[in-house]
Amino acid sequence: MPKYQNWIIVLFLLLLFGLIYSVGKVTPTERTTAEIPYSAFKSLVAERRVDTVTISGDKIEGRFAEPTSVEGIGSPLQGFSTRVPAFGDDTLLPSLEKAKVKVTVEAADDGLFGGSGWIWPWIILLAVYIWFWRRMFGNVAGGLGRGGALDKFLRTPGGDAKKETPDVNFDDVAGQENAKREVAELVDYLRHADQYRRVGAEVPKGVLLMGPPGTGKTLLAKALAGEAGVPFFSISASEFIEVFVGVGASRVRNLFADAKKAAPAIIFIDELDSVGRVRGTGLGGGNDEREQTLNQILAELDGFTGREAVVVLAATNRPDVLDPALLRPGRFDRHITLDLPDRKARVDILKVHARDVPLAADVDLDVIARGTPGFSGADLKNLVNEAAMMAAREKADHVTARHFEEMRERVLLGAVRTLAIGPKDKRRLAVHEAGHTTVAYFLPEADPLFKVTIIPRGRALGGTQQLPQEERYIMHEAFLRDRLAVILAGRAAEKTVYGNVSSGADDDIHQATSLARMMVSRWGMSETVGPMDARESEEHPFLGREIAQPRKTSEATAHAVDEAVRNLLNEADKRAADTIAKNRDRFDRLVDKLEEHESLDREDIDGILGLPAEVKQDNQEPPLAAGS
Repeated sequence: MPKYQNWIIVLFLLLLFGLIYSVGKVTPTERTTAEIPYSAFKSLVAERRVDTVTISGDKIEGRFAEPTSVEGIGSPLQGFSTRVPAFGDDTLLPSLEKAKVKVTVEAADDGLFGGSGWIWPWIILLAVYIWFWRRMFGNVAGGLGRGGALDKFLRTPGGDAKKETPDVNFDDVAGQENAKREVAELVDYLRHADQYRRVGAEVPKGVLLMGPPGTGKTLLAKALAGEAGVPFFSISASEFIEVFVGVGASRVRNLFADAKKAAPAIIFIDELDSVGRVRGTGLGGGNDEREQTLNQILAELDGFTGREAVVVLAATNRPDVLDPALLRPGRFDRHITLDLPDRKARVDILKVHARDVPLAADVDLDVIARGTPGFSGADLKNLVNEAAMMAAREKADHVTARHFEEMRERVLLGAVRTLAIGPKDKRRLAVHEAGHTTVAYFLPEADPLFKVTIIPRGRALGGTQQLPQEERYIMHEAFLRDRLAVILAGRAAEKTVYGNVSSGADDDIHQATSLARMMVSRWGMSETVGPMDARESEEHPFLGREIAQPRKTSEATAHAVDEAVRNLLNEADKRAADTIAKNRDRFDRLVDKLEEHESLDREDIDGILGLPAEVKQDNQEPPLAAGS
């Protein structure tokens, strides 16, 4: 705000305080002044009690010679005021002269500019108020909401960037080849819309990008606009919602109106589920402002006549909560799924983000991709950035494999913690992690080991990391049973060595129970329950569906599921204990080495446990850190 505006505000406050002071100021004399009847005034003049009077028009103000009591007024008065009757009084001046009253005559108050001048502060106050009003709502002559702050409030941020085109293209989007192929069809339409109209073709009005967070939905939308060379209107759906009712709908109208004027153009609405949730449901009822905004979006999508070359893209990672009206044909009728990248896609993504990073000769992006299953594109970008930051902190000229490995463990398990772990606890921790490692090493369907450590990281006191050789899209029962045994092996090792268990198996038991319940209730891997969907409801309370629907399973079925889960866990616990007992000598050597060195890699583990009889090839499950 310019300095002169600050001075205006200061002047306004001073005038306001002056007005309050002038109105509220009361002198002792004025506290004993009151308005009296004209007849009482004439009587007091005749009695010679009036000392001075001031006549201004029909108003008379005066003072008594000494405090005087007036009928109807409790305390004696020093001053008074009264008014001459409208028909006048010719005897007033003679009576005042006869009583020797000092008379002063003032000009009458003509209203707006006369009198005491109190009207001037009000005029200034009104002028300042109009100035603030025009500052807030724009030029009055131009109408409310035309170019002022109110107009900016009702409009979307996308309207300010309609002349900008993203400098991103499909080459910057790696690892989403299927999604790029589907979106690339729209590029030709945006470039040659007239050709499509001539043959009566219509492209989808809305395209919904679905996928986990960090898979590149926003980047793909920008790449589409950059590839087509058209204006890009981007906004988060949460920006539509304000405390004022109707603002969201107004912003939607303005956004679509701007896009139509700039056509061909792309509108991108991020996090669509924030306004696109199912209407009129939930424990707390509907949200009128959110539903009004959603209704406006639906109306704008229907309002496209087919002649505007405007494509609406929206992104969400919760398609299950969207209102069905959004997904019907004619609205968001094309759905594109962006999955977590596989190994080849992770290599491509790493190449994109490492283009400007000086890599050392020992960095193999394929090895890094193998060690990061389950990572999204955003996770991989963060991994490259963290490795580069670590190299910069060390003042290194290149980013090495060690930097990537350290940051990978930091992302998976957390930063290294400095804890004063006693010798007994350290030995038990080594026993726990050695149990995971031994069982994972000897069970045929378990993933190959990558590293085992008892160095505290994040919330874990240690960890056993497994590295799959290939991506796994289908998990068969034998692999899952071995997986259960590996998860529970730390607890089994403690029980084998010490005869009791500790709280270190807290997360292991949670993981194992969740996996066993999915095996029984979702995948039918139990003879007693069979191929039956007995999962607990996955509906969310705010949708209101779970409350209205009856329970899917009976008490007997729930009991059978619990028994089947318990049997799976007990069986896995026994297999883990038997595997450790069968290889007890090698297990004890691993515990000693782990306690001594605190961290062992794959070569160290092979040297201690010896190569297994069966070489494991079919290993594709993402690494799960099984640790305390």
